[in-house]
Amino acid sequence: MKRTLLAAAAASLALSAAVLPARADSIIAIEDAYARAAGMNAMAGAAFFVISNTGDTDDRLIGAKSDVSERVELHTHIADSEGVMKMVEVEEGFPVAAGSTHVLQRGGDHVMFMGLRDGFENGETVAVTLVFEQAGEVVVEIPVDNDRKPDEMGGGMMNHGGHGGMNQGGMNKPAGN
Repeated sequence: MKRTLLAAAAASLALSAAVLPARADSIIAIEDAYARAAGMNAMAGAAFFVISNTGDTDDRLIGAKSDVSERVELHTHIADSEGVMKMVEVEEGFPVAAGSTHVLQRGGDHVMFMGLRDGFENGETVAVTLVFEQAGEVVVEIPVDNDRKPDEMGGGMMNHGGHGGMNQGGMNKPAGN
């Protein structure tokens, strides 16, 4: 009787696996990440990085979470009718096509931290969970670099992984910075 039940359960599981579509292959890497506060006693900060999708499926960054602030949102800068740049929330997120990258940078797309609980001190790290449509949640430890200039690129990969993957690593700053 037990064997019959086990065999029926195994057959049912095999049938359901064959009918269900496979989860999309999205492999996300977060590179050259850094965070900074808007000023010495600022209540806002931001994170910048390069998202690489090395998978075969398009993906989209749809959210971010962190305990460092009251709110975390995806933002960008757009010009109003008078040419003045304004920061706005991007509720639909940022697309990352298969085999491509999307850059989050100062003056453009970024992760915004509003209502900072503590200041961002150089050398500390900020734990952020990035939420992707396909890859799911990707946890990154982003180093704080309040002195970094907008056009400086770091060296090396921060974290990588995909759905269900373990994401560990560190960032290497170029020598002399």
